Amino acid sequence: MLSANLSLTNVTAGDQYQSLLERLLFSTVTSVPCCIFLFINVTMLFTLRSKAVFRDSSRYILLFNLLLADTIQMTLSQSMYIIAVCRTRLLYPVCGLLVMLTKLTNEVSPLTLVVMSLERYVAVCHPLRHATIITSTNTALAIMVVWAISSLNVLVRVVLLLDFPFEDLDTLLMKDFCSDIAMLIGLVSDDYERAFVSFVFVSAAAVITSTYIGVMVAARSASTDKASARKARNTLLLHLVQLGLSLSSTVYNPILTAVSRSVERLVFVRLQNVFYVCIFIFPRCLSSLIYGIRDQTIRPALMFYLCCRLKVLRTSTKVSAS
Repeated sequence: MLSANLSLTNVTAGDQYQSLLERLLFSTVTSVPCCIFLFINVTMLFTLRSKAVFRDSSRYILLFNLLLADTIQMTLSQSMYIIAVCRTRLLYPVCGLLVMLTKLTNEVSPLTLVVMSLERYVAVCHPLRHATIITSTNTALAIMVVWAISSLNVLVRVVLLLDFPFEDLDTLLMKDFCSDIAMLIGLVSDDYERAFVSFVFVSAAAVITSTYIGVMVAARSASTDKASARKARNTLLLHLVQLGLSLSSTVYNPILTAVSRSVERLVFVRLQNVFYVCIFIFPRCLSSLIYGIRDQTIRPALMFYLCCRLKVLRTSTKVSAS
């Protein structure tokens, strides 16, 4: 915990050496990819609600939930980044609200991947029972359970925060920029953070790996559709990759802590911007790119809406220029 706080202090101190031009440059380099990915994600969400085949299919309902959580997570992370770049310090309650919302959506993604993997397992290994087990009602129930587990996790974090004697502080204004590190107040919160994250990702990896093995075994059966089994196997592999990328965001702080001990402060701040884009922003848009390009049903609709919106933007730009 002490090393994490030192890392955050180095970020603050290092930022003081940056010129205004450099801060604007780095904020632009990080904000532009985020805006592009948000545009793609929002278009993908709109696409998944545009047709009945997407709204009524459990597979696409789960994908919508995954993309929604990733989009909210990306928006909150970018908002906190801009606040830090502007050197704005928040009150502890405001920062706590932003961090808790970020944690809520961050845990939804791996849990949703688990449900999506189970859905693919049932589709391949129990095709005759798929329509009975994987219904819209059961899918909605599973999504509610995912959000309930994530909400319970946030509730526990709030209870742990209440043990901190905020009344002894001279002011509720934070001394550092708002971040999840700043809200890990006390050793109990730090230990709970590590324990819960480890449990979620180990459990998710075990379930996805088990479903992958089950699909591999089923693919060797003569009664199984080989093409369907092959697609399901590739999808489960992608889920494992997505889970690994989601896990990378949990090692963001330890990486920064290790880097802060071996480089200068200004170099550290620059590296932090690179890590932010690679570890936080890029994984949040991967789902849209994977399913938007790979899925034969989604791809035409997604390209249609993307192209139409680009044409509208170009038309409006020409009109304003003239």
